[in-house]
Amino acid sequence: MSIKRALVSVSDKRGIVDFCRELSALGVEIISTGGTSTLLAKEGVPVIGISDVTGFPEIMDGRVKTLHPAVHSGLLAVRDNEEHTRQMTELGLDYIDLVVVNLYPFAETIAKPDVTYEEAIENIDIGGPTMLRSAAKNHAFVSVVVDADDYAKVLEEVRAGGDTTLETRKRLAAKVFRHTAAYDALISDYLSKVTGEPLPERYTVTYEKIQDLRYGENPHQKAAFYRTPLAALDTLTGAEQLHGKELSYNNINDANAALQIVKEFDEPAVVAVKHMNPCGVGVGESIFEAYQKAYNADPVSIFGGIVAANRPIDSDTANLLKDVFLEIILAPGFTDEALEILTKKKNIRLLKIGGLGAAAERKSSFVVTTVEGGMVVQESDIHSINPDDLKVVTDRKPTEEELKQLLFGWKVVKHVKSNAIVLAADDMTVGVGAGQMNRVGAAKIAIEQAGDKAKGAVLASDAFFPMGDTLELAAKAGITAVIQPGGSVRDEESIKVANEHGIAMVFTGVRHFKH
Repeated sequence: MSIKRALVSVSDKRGIVDFCRELSALGVEIISTGGTSTLLAKEGVPVIGISDVTGFPEIMDGRVKTLHPAVHSGLLAVRDNEEHTRQMTELGLDYIDLVVVNLYPFAETIAKPDVTYEEAIENIDIGGPTMLRSAAKNHAFVSVVVDADDYAKVLEEVRAGGDTTLETRKRLAAKVFRHTAAYDALISDYLSKVTGEPLPERYTVTYEKIQDLRYGENPHQKAAFYRTPLAALDTLTGAEQLHGKELSYNNINDANAALQIVKEFDEPAVVAVKHMNPCGVGVGESIFEAYQKAYNADPVSIFGGIVAANRPIDSDTANLLKDVFLEIILAPGFTDEALEILTKKKNIRLLKIGGLGAAAERKSSFVVTTVEGGMVVQESDIHSINPDDLKVVTDRKPTEEELKQLLFGWKVVKHVKSNAIVLAADDMTVGVGAGQMNRVGAAKIAIEQAGDKAKGAVLASDAFFPMGDTLELAAKAGITAVIQPGGSVRDEESIKVANEHGIAMVFTGVRHFKH
């Protein structure tokens, strides 16, 4: 076997001219369509138009050109099947040994902010996937290339032996089916959203690999980092790494947790995260002030953590950051002076994230969590409380300052693993109790961490109190106000305890479990 005829039709024309010129020099006949054919002819590469093969013109604005027996017989014929060979001979058909196709740019089209539905539909490729699937199915005899990165390998093998190896053809065929599956998944997702079916009877998702990771959560686990094709700029997958070694699996999860929390704030804010939980959050008039508060919230746990800011890092802030061992600093930017200071630290990673700050808009998306044998899908929790929706349930109303701190604490507790309790004062967290099996346990941890700072602080709880014991603990610590969802059958018990100790308590009517 050897490659004698190739069918080439690509939207991504990167490297195609040189590839086809080399194939032609090796004696391969090039068949092509539309814009690809025009480009190759212009560059002096001998090319045969698809109509010369099919004996039929390209019609309907190019919608129908390769959907023809002269094409698909050449792709699907089993070369060592006598009946197939006889039919090819009787019908005067020729084999096609190599297919080089990539598809209409559907992802790029729907990424346009002003794209119309009609434009999106026109960019659904039909002939391309059909040729790819035909060639990939018959990979015992046909080579198929969907990725320009594979041109060099194919040329190397054709030069050496006239054809690709079966091992290479199997690998290329697998890549084709991954490619067409991802293409169809993107179309399915787009149409499901257009028709208002975000959770349909079949849920298809596709991701593109960003990089292999050294290992996963532990050294014995393999891992890689993927992104959705249309990921927003204000996500970790859209980050620009300015300095430092590659991100690890744990870095990615922690950094994402920090990013989600810092997006909650319009004012300058800094979040420090360890093991996907905030250990310190602060807001201020400047990012310098916000960082000081985040650091002072828990100067022990921040060691080896992740810091996220929603304003550019300046030199004053950088001088504070450099004195702490941190894995990652992520921010919408770094001044030149800050970069000069921080890049002297060899191991720290600096990530620039677009779209953070006062003008940032939180958009709903869907979160996919795998379980053994399946997955669960839910809307992302971007709910934000309106102060007017709060219900004061105690005799005493919170003061203006208490209300400010309660709302601050509520933004943070939403991102703490449940059961969760957050204590806040002076625009910073002073105690965080995360991931406990009961709410009293979470409160004890938060209060113990806060120490003397608990006195006069406010308390935020991600879910209701099943009984009054957490309020008793809060009162003993000197906490003055509480925000919680409410809705327990024993709410009256908690309200009674709060009233007995002069604690102001408000209900949100919204729960923020995070597992």
